[in-house]
Amino acid sequence: MPHSFAQFLRFGLVGGLGFGWDTATVYLLRPLTGLTIALLSGYFVAATLNWLLHRVWTFRGLGRQHHILAQWLRFLAANSAGFCLNRGTVFAFCLFIPFCARNPVFPLAAGAVAGLGANFTLSRRHVFRDRPAP
Repeated sequence: MPHSFAQFLRFGLVGGLGFGWDTATVYLLRPLTGLTIALLSGYFVAATLNWLLHRVWTFRGLGRQHHILAQWLRFLAANSAGFCLNRGTVFAFCLFIPFCARNPVFPLAAGAVAGLGANFTLSRRHVFRDRPAP
């Protein structure tokens, strides 16, 4: 199996876990903060846990020349396009489809799929690498 395909499969598995963390955070926080804050918080909880698993498993050993905090910030910055795709999808579904606002697990799943390709590509090229960016 080619190396990049194996990385993509691991990235997707971690993303599946991230979807779970995201969803759990949203459902936990929603009664306390409302849907908007819960959706934003859920993304950052999932992104942080995903970054950690990508660091130790998906891209094991790559990008270790960066300080851990710098790498986490680089991950968040690099995945800002994925954030826009993900949360743009989620907020659009919640805004225009009342069922989705009541049941955010469905737009969260759609958002995770919407951001997957961009997040993988940007993470691989700009965060988890041992050479200067092209």
